[in-house]
Amino acid sequence: MKTIPAKTLISKTKYAEYWFGNEYNMNIYRGCNQGCIYCDSRSLCYNNPEFDTVHIKENALALIERELAAKRNKGVVGTGAMSDPYNSFEQVEKATRGALSLFDRYGFGTGICTKNTMVVRDIDLLRRISKHSPATVCMTITSSDDSLAKKIEPGAPDSSNRFRALLELSRYKIYCGVLMMPLLTDITDTEENIRGLVKMAHEAGVDFIYPSFGFTMRDGNREYLYDKLDESFPGLRQKYTRIYGNSYECSSPAAQKLSELFTELCKGYKIKYRMKDIIQGAAERVGNKQVTMF
Repeated sequence: MKTIPAKTLISKTKYAEYWFGNEYNMNIYRGCNQGCIYCDSRSLCYNNPEFDTVHIKENALALIERELAAKRNKGVVGTGAMSDPYNSFEQVEKATRGALSLFDRYGFGTGICTKNTMVVRDIDLLRRISKHSPATVCMTITSSDDSLAKKIEPGAPDSSNRFRALLELSRYKIYCGVLMMPLLTDITDTEENIRGLVKMAHEAGVDFIYPSFGFTMRDGNREYLYDKLDESFPGLRQKYTRIYGNSYECSSPAAQKLSELFTELCKGYKIKYRMKDIIQGAAERVGNKQVTMF
């Protein structure tokens, strides 16, 4: 695979209280090959014209170890904000696995966002990390229907397989949940989809679901999204143009109604859905007795 130079991999964040308690951010890979039609990381502002080609950053693990060793303050390192840490190359490269091992060695936690079921490979490391620090896995799932998910996330595992991965994580007491975002107008912003996602999440034993009832568009990802809408959802481009124009944040017209339904369902299933509760739940899980792996 292609490589790109890097001087640093772990950066301090300013939004820990708003995003899963992540004090630091890390992206070992650049680009993604899952082809999700809505991906904000495709935006021109990120200056990555080869977004569909995955690159790995040179000397990634050596840089990560050096940076972790030099930090005075331990904390949670988030990954998956710009590219999936479990892309298809990770099976061989094992760079994300190597980073998790370093987090454990140096006493840091982790917050993983992914669409890939490969994360279950690293249950052993996640369990070790959770003995001393928060270890959270967020599985992005936007559709309860596999055939629909394949249209909007063509390179990602089926939604049903992602739920099975969450069930495996929950079996071993890994703190995990669903990142239910984005929801696309007239595609996934339906009551049926919300009910299905929350029910399947409950059956998978998740600890939380964090939602967004809308999506984003800006130069780069807007054009890509519109082209894909023309391919699979004829007529929606025109509706999106009429409703949203050049807006960046694009709320579903049904956002309020869907939010109320979602909240009611989560309360019924006793699933966390507010960020402060999710972060607190991750902290409370640290050091808890865990089941034995066979």
